[in-house]
Amino acid sequence: MPTAMESSDISSSEEHEHAPSGTTDEPHLVVRLIQCHHCARPLRTPLRLPCGNTVCRECLPPVRQRTGITYPVAEGREQGFTCYWEGTDRCVGEHCVGDCGVDVLLGKLVGVFGDVLAGPEDNISQIESNNDGRRVLWRSSEKSRFESAKLKRRGWLEGIYALALEGRFLSDASEVVYDPQVSDGSAESRDLVQYQALRDSLRAELDCQVCYALILDPITTPCGHTFCQKCVVRVLDHTDLCPICRRKLGMPTSLKEEPMNRTITHLIDQFFPEQIATRRETVAQDEMGTDYEKNLPLFVCTLSFPTMPTFLHVFEGRYRLMIRRVVENGNGKFGMVMVNRRGRTQPGQLENVPFMQYGTLLMIERYELLPDGRSLVVATGISRFKILESSMLDGYHVARTERVDDISLAEEERLESMETSAASTELSSEGSAPEPSLDSMSTQELLLLAREFLTNQRRSGAPWLHPRVMLAYGPIPTDASRFPWWFASILPISEEEKYQILSATSVRERLKVSAKWARQLEARDWWVQQLPSIFAS
Repeated sequence: MPTAMESSDISSSEEHEHAPSGTTDEPHLVVRLIQCHHCARPLRTPLRLPCGNTVCRECLPPVRQRTGITYPVAEGREQGFTCYWEGTDRCVGEHCVGDCGVDVLLGKLVGVFGDVLAGPEDNISQIESNNDGRRVLWRSSEKSRFESAKLKRRGWLEGIYALALEGRFLSDASEVVYDPQVSDGSAESRDLVQYQALRDSLRAELDCQVCYALILDPITTPCGHTFCQKCVVRVLDHTDLCPICRRKLGMPTSLKEEPMNRTITHLIDQFFPEQIATRRETVAQDEMGTDYEKNLPLFVCTLSFPTMPTFLHVFEGRYRLMIRRVVENGNGKFGMVMVNRRGRTQPGQLENVPFMQYGTLLMIERYELLPDGRSLVVATGISRFKILESSMLDGYHVARTERVDDISLAEEERLESMETSAASTELSSEGSAPEPSLDSMSTQELLLLAREFLTNQRRSGAPWLHPRVMLAYGPIPTDASRFPWWFASILPISEEEKYQILSATSVRERLKVSAKWARQLEARDWWVQQLPSIFAS
């Protein structure tokens, strides 16, 4: 428990960085869990930042207009700010306002602290009382000197909380010393009672609303709700809607780049260390040997793309067996990889295999078994993968794979801003060019270039844009992330040329490839149109 010390001994006390889990030996570290980094008060309308940190809504750093960014098109993305955690391993530094949102669960948890630690007398200052006060001393990092206060409250936890309510006790205060004037143990006893009350009340709020267990690796969605990381991934496999409010999530399906909610993580680690350790161990055991990526059946045939349909007539015995097993096991998933027709070897390409290293994970949507054993299959692309190892099973290939995902939206925006600003600088020094380079064009301009090419091709009656094709693959997408997959699915060029977008990890990179195809085909069509006049002359 807190040790009585004279103020003259303050300078020799050590700073405590972490509270011992499950104890109240350092009450300030318990209160610190819900303090705003900026104003030092308990979080008010907690705002989730893209780096996983949290501030009060009114403590959001100054907002400024962002330039050179056109993708994604969404409300709030035209404004940004520099994060308080810039320059640390916790944050890249620059955030978009559209990526921030109110943290619903954390708001409830902060309210629990208030319910337990704040009493009816909180409209009267509980600080610097001259009667029966207990003194707390600390070093202020802001003023680089020691400060002290006498607390009227009976316990240290509620006394420190009262200090935090007035914004006097900074969240990074160091060398904290508790100096009780009485040694009856009443403060310590009260702290234990309140700590247990906090623990019980917090636990009632910390169940994931997908798996109904203690939240593991908390991820907070753009709509403000918090779930286990793996539960969000599971939800995204089937829908893009929040399980609680049914709003569109708009999150990457892998969540590799999505940071944990740091404040909720610290709260869980402080109050429930044993439960979360047991839960983590149980989840790890459940996942051993059950990941389809370790034994993914491969259909070596054609090129497929995420979000796009693939139509298969399955007649080979080995693939009839494979598809039947995929359907019967209830998974419905298999990998589609392109035949390595030219036998080319790329960096990282597996040797002595008849297929390319990158492929698409497909989910069977329709399966029709014909009387003679053949089948008709319609499958939709879910995600991409890279093959690490492969082997044979009953005549068909199976593989161990790793998922391939795009860079984060923040990285996507930085890439566009960097390329367009660098290209505009070169252009101003060299003068205007007859045709802008693809690097100098914004992401939306690249999309418009390719879409305009398609519009012109439809007007001229291009056979590859037949109504039946449009019916199979849908109308021309306006979504920049989906457009390259659609474009590559219908474009009359070789699969070897299309293959390059399968390993690309940014929307902008794939749109530049799409725009390059559009320009090349436009130039080819122009050349074909000029042939009669050239021969006539």
